Amino acid sequence: MGASRITITLDEGLLKRLDHLVQVVPYSSRSRAIQEAVEDKLRKANKDDFERELVKLDPQFEQEMADEGLGEDVLEWPEY
Repeated sequence: MGASRITITLDEGLLKRLDHLVQVVPYSSRSRAIQEAVEDKLRKANKDDFERELVKLDPQFEQEMADEGLGEDVLEWPEY
């Protein structure tokens, strides 16, 4: 996937911390450090969304749905 150029504004203190991180880790650039931070944040947000949806499930109902039609009289999966 191609990259797009964006402009962001950072607090001076945050920028100093970013520059220090780029030197210590080392990242190839500020852009690379910011890109990885955004990727991590999005990954965590997606995980949080998944966990929020997961708690809405009723385990007993889900098990009943999974077991439906799996009686001894079913010898093979039905064709779709």
